[in-house]
Amino acid sequence: MTQSGVEATVEPEIMEDVALPETHGQLIIIGGAEDKEKECKILREFVRHAGGLQAKIVVMTVATELPGEVGETYIRVFNRLGVDAVQVVDTGRREHASTPEALEAIAQATGVFFTGGNQARITEFLKDTELDELLHKRFSEGVVIAGTSAGAAMMPDVMIVEGESETSPRPDVVNMDRGMGFLPGVVIDQHFAQRGRLGRLLSAVAQRPVVLGFGIDENTAIVINGSDVEIIGEGSVTVVDVADLTHNNVNELLKDEPLALCNVKLHILPHGYHFDLTRRSCVC
Repeated sequence: MTQSGVEATVEPEIMEDVALPETHGQLIIIGGAEDKEKECKILREFVRHAGGLQAKIVVMTVATELPGEVGETYIRVFNRLGVDAVQVVDTGRREHASTPEALEAIAQATGVFFTGGNQARITEFLKDTELDELLHKRFSEGVVIAGTSAGAAMMPDVMIVEGESETSPRPDVVNMDRGMGFLPGVVIDQHFAQRGRLGRLLSAVAQRPVVLGFGIDENTAIVINGSDVEIIGEGSVTVVDVADLTHNNVNELLKDEPLALCNVKLHILPHGYHFDLTRRSCVC
């Protein structure tokens, strides 16, 4: 299901400027398993940012093989929060990303929400399509884009497709591929503390041309507005910064041998804290 050839196509220099242009919309990136039944704090924030009661929300179910069930769940939640204009767009086949109905829905949306599932399906069926181009255009015009679980992993230009949990960092711990490119220069991992994914996030950041990795716990999200990252939800966000790395042995290893990473910075940020993407520092 993955797009092959990423090792040959992703060879840029280290990317240190990861802030969004101020003219762009906001990103709300959720670590999965967000509350849909009780207070719905994260989904409420998405609705507020997308226009409140006047929001026009499109739920993108491309990641899941159960689009009807998953789509109905989010319609019900957003309706309960007071949004009447909620539409599901399912691009379960690549040709669906060029239909007039799908393009019109995105053209009218104030908020786009990507559900969980398999992030490889998102890039397989959306990447480099008309709908992909339109999503980026609308994002540059101010539309809010959110994603949970698989919908979070696909946000950068290089994404984690799959990998081992609860393990020390090694080159073979994680498989990478092209992401959707809404937040370049970072790597995102989800279900982070719950599945013990620090090792695979370190492995991903050490091998990719990025300086920051975000590990987002379940029912937790980051809200990105320009260079500001706000943490919301009940868990924490782990930020891995390798910009000042003094040594790594990634080019000396066989794929199953352990990584050495010296001078890595680690930030653990709960609800209410902020992180500055430009300065790569916590805002307390």
